[in-house]
Amino acid sequence: MSKKAICILSGGMDSTLASYIAKNEGYEIIAIHFNYGQRTEKRELKAFRDVCNDLQVENKYEIDIPFFKQIGASALTDENLEIPTSGIEDGVPITYVPFRNGIFLSIASAIAEKEKAESMFIGIVQEDGSGYPDCTDEFISKMLAAVNQGTKESTKIEIKTPLVHLMKSQIVQKALELNVPLKHTWSCYIEENEACGLCDSCRLRLNGFNIANTKDPIPYKVL
Repeated sequence: MSKKAICILSGGMDSTLASYIAKNEGYEIIAIHFNYGQRTEKRELKAFRDVCNDLQVENKYEIDIPFFKQIGASALTDENLEIPTSGIEDGVPITYVPFRNGIFLSIASAIAEKEKAESMFIGIVQEDGSGYPDCTDEFISKMLAAVNQGTKESTKIEIKTPLVHLMKSQIVQKALELNVPLKHTWSCYIEENEACGLCDSCRLRLNGFNIANTKDPIPYKVL
């Protein structure tokens, strides 16, 4: 019987690489994608489907979480708030979505228990989430304790964060080593046709490619 892993897959570069690492480690992948009212929801869903096709994932879940849009409080889900385009700022960024990774992991845990999966992969990166309280080792270890406390005794789930201490350039290099189809991935917070090149996510991604001395295969409005 093959070992199974739940991969939380946004369609971004980090979660995509984490999913390829899971495949490389011999896991049968069960992919989960969340539509939560983010500005680039349609483009991220396309990226998820394209990556799943490339990974030949047969078992996947596309889950709608409308309440993030209802509560707002993040520039990703509330269009009354502007997404910063002038560079990385100090403190918790306005693009932080309240307890998003905690909610994603909670839903993924329910699916992992149902599917009898032993691991969950999530592509959190501390460099990326500087200021995001749900992108740290400490948060993941406490979530892991809660997950295993709140599931059946026979359920044993591990949360794997293979990218958490990597820089973006190392993520690009690792993705190239594993032949990850980066052309399918999407990171921009604002645009769905050509990436803006100015939001925090685009800046981090472009800087990673620049340091890795390779060209990003997705189109940009501003480079």
